[in-house]
Amino acid sequence: MAEVSIVYCRPCGYAGRAAEAAAALKEQLNLVASVSPGKGGIFEVRVKDSVVAKRSKGHFPNTAEIVAAVSAALDP
Repeated sequence: MAEVSIVYCRPCGYAGRAAEAAAALKEQLNLVASVSPGKGGIFEVRVKDSVVAKRSKGHFPNTAEIVAAVSAALDP
């Protein structure tokens, strides 16, 4: 099974977004993502060692973007 992880900024209040993303990955791709708190404004979704979606200045990926990015990273 693919290694998918989500790291989110706890002080920023991104826990809900991380939980939503993990639930969408489970529901739509049948993947279990590890969800870990971080700090410093981080919100990153990784497949193995590659960042496939992240928060950047002016943009926060929604669940559809996250699912699409993970799916694309897993598609050979």
